[in-house]
Amino acid sequence: MGKTKTPSSAFADTKPHYSILDGLRGVAALTVVCFHVFEAYATSHIDQKINHGYLAVDFFFILSGFVVGYAYNDRWKTMTIKEFIKRRFIRLHPMVVIGAVIGAIMFYTQGCSAWDVSKISVTMLLAATLLNALLIPATPGSEIRGVGEMYPLNGPSWSLFFEYIGNILYAVFIRKLPTSGLAALVLMAGCGLTAFAIWGPYGDICAGYSLTGENVVGGSLRLLFSFSAGLLLSRVFKPANVKGAFWIGSLSIVILSAIPRIGGSENLWMNGLYDSICAVIIFPLLVYLGASEKTTNKVTIRVCKFLGDISYPLYMVHYPFIYLYYAWVKNENLTFTESLPGAATLVAGSILLAYLSLKLYDEPVRRYLAKRFLKMKYD
Repeated sequence: MGKTKTPSSAFADTKPHYSILDGLRGVAALTVVCFHVFEAYATSHIDQKINHGYLAVDFFFILSGFVVGYAYNDRWKTMTIKEFIKRRFIRLHPMVVIGAVIGAIMFYTQGCSAWDVSKISVTMLLAATLLNALLIPATPGSEIRGVGEMYPLNGPSWSLFFEYIGNILYAVFIRKLPTSGLAALVLMAGCGLTAFAIWGPYGDICAGYSLTGENVVGGSLRLLFSFSAGLLLSRVFKPANVKGAFWIGSLSIVILSAIPRIGGSENLWMNGLYDSICAVIIFPLLVYLGASEKTTNKVTIRVCKFLGDISYPLYMVHYPFIYLYYAWVKNENLTFTESLPGAATLVAGSILLAYLSLKLYDEPVRRYLAKRFLKMKYD
C-alpha cells in the first residue's frame, strides 16, 4: 500500500509512512513557494501566475486528516486527549517557532511601498514575534506589517492555526462520530465550501490568512471539509491496484496549481467551481491513489522521502524571504525576467534552508521534546 520505513521526520513509534503521499506533499509545498514568488507581480488573485497554488493548502489538510486518522484511530483505548495534543504539538510547533524567528530577523530588511517597516519599534517586533511563535493571531488593525495577515512575520502560519483547530476537533469530537456521521459532516462541509467558492466574495477559496469575517468563514470551511474528508478516507480506505501514482499525482498537482484564473472578474463563479472540483473531488482522489500504490522503485522512494522530509520545513521557512523578494522587486521596479536569478536563488535557498532546519533544528528539538514529555525513544 505504498508504506515504507518511517522517514527521519517522523517519530519512531508511528506507523510506517505512505511514501507516495510524502512525496506528493513535497511537490505541493514546492508549488506553494512558486505561487508566492509570483505574488510580487500580481495585482489581484485574477492575474496571479501559478494561479491556483493556494489550493495546495486544501491538499495538505486532506493529507493531514488521512495521516492523523491512520496513525491514531486505533490508539484511543490507551491514549488520552492530552497525550495526543502533546504529540501533535511536538510534531508541528518547533517549525512554527523557527518560522517566526526567521521572520523577525528578516523584518527590517523588507521595507517597500507596500509596508513601512521603519515605523515599527523593536518592542513591537518582539511582541509580534512572541504572538507568532505562540500561534496567537493578530487582528487586521494591529498587525505590524499592515496588510491584514494573522501572522505578519510568517504568513503561512495561518494554516497551522487551522491545523491545530482540526486536531483538537478530531480529539474531542470528530473521532467519536460513526462513519455515517463523519460522512454527513464531510458532505455538509463540502457543500458549504462549494457555496463559499461559487457565491462568496472572491470566486475562489484563497481564504483563511486574516481575521476578517470572510477569511474566518473560508478558512474554517477549507479545514472542516478537507481535514474531515481525510479522516473519512482513512476509515474506509481500501487500496486499488495503482502504478505510477507519484508521477501521476505530482503532474496533476503542478497542472492544477498552474491553471490560469477561470472566468475573469466578470464570472467569479466559474473559478469558484474549478476550486470546488479540485478541493472536493480531485484532491481526495489523488490521496487515495497515492496511498494505494506499493512502490518498490528505489529512485521513487528516495525522491519521495526527500520531498516528504523537507515539505513541512519548506512551507514554514520560505515566506520571510518572499517578503524580501517582494520588496526587492517593488523597490527596483523589476520584471520577472530581470528578477529571475533572484527568484531561482530564493527557491533553491529555501529548499536548502528547509533541509538544514530539519536536520539541525527540527529533528533535534523534537527528539528532546519526545524524550522529555512522551518518555519515548526517537531515532
